[in-house]
Amino acid sequence: MTDDALFHDPVHDGATDPTVIRHRDTGEWFMFYTQRRASVDEPGVAWVHGSRIGVARSSDARRWHYAGTVAGLQRSAGPETHWAPEVIDDGERYRMYLTVIDGVPDRWEGHPRRIVEYTSDDLERWSFARELALSSDRVIDACVARCPDGRWRLWYKDEADASSTWCAVSDDLADWRVEGRVLGGRPHEGPNVFALGGWWWLLVDEWRGMGVHRSSDARAWTRQGEPDEVILGAPGRRRGDETFGRHGDVVVEGEQATLYYFTHPHWDGSELDSIEGADAAAARRSAIFAVPLRVERGRLVCDRDAVAGSIR
Repeated sequence: MTDDALFHDPVHDGATDPTVIRHRDTGEWFMFYTQRRASVDEPGVAWVHGSRIGVARSSDARRWHYAGTVAGLQRSAGPETHWAPEVIDDGERYRMYLTVIDGVPDRWEGHPRRIVEYTSDDLERWSFARELALSSDRVIDACVARCPDGRWRLWYKDEADASSTWCAVSDDLADWRVEGRVLGGRPHEGPNVFALGGWWWLLVDEWRGMGVHRSSDARAWTRQGEPDEVILGAPGRRRGDETFGRHGDVVVEGEQATLYYFTHPHWDGSELDSIEGADAAAARRSAIFAVPLRVERGRLVCDRDAVAGSIR
């Protein structure tokens, strides 16, 4: 590709939903992402399904090389779809919270989605831990963080509740209890929660940019700005970054924060089913970008055209 993206998937050119984490022993950075099959021509939305979890690695979080796909995630004998990995370090081991769908559906409706946890000691070999019992059988896009009250919380999209954000809570990362809906209103997905500048922040992908919500305790959230205000909504100047930013992950190192997100460089978000031929193939492709975040006077600020610096 000839754009300015941070990373392209070399297999299908469909890297989406990135999550980035540093190996606690080696200092190397790992990016896990949904490896959409953007290069295939199959009925309906089958190309969005049947995906594996791709891995890219980097010494500085700027120059990334492809490292294959994650093994050991398959739960059934038949084909599966793997989406939107969330990977955390709990201080003893790494945990992955993965959206799993049976089969390779060619339409959105009528196919249960579930969130499954895996564990690893090295970010390379993963073992099944448990399937989480949440608010419905249509849950995707996990995000996990330890909150100011010392408890762990898992935020996720519940498609059965008008694509809203829900939350579950745990004291030990083993037993989870659903707390309820966190954000309603405009449908959204891909919640991402992090602490920066004395506040907790919740980003959600609204398919027109990301809505920003702020909290002092990671429990009660207030939207930043007017109802239509988003970040990554206006086109960026980098090649491939001219369409709105989608489903991202924020890495915080001290006072430095980097938002990793993806775009469809050749698709403006209009109805994809109406696009045909070579234009449809180009529209399916995606690319991962990164941008620095900062807090100014209690507001989260994103300069889309600023290049995120190396993280050492």
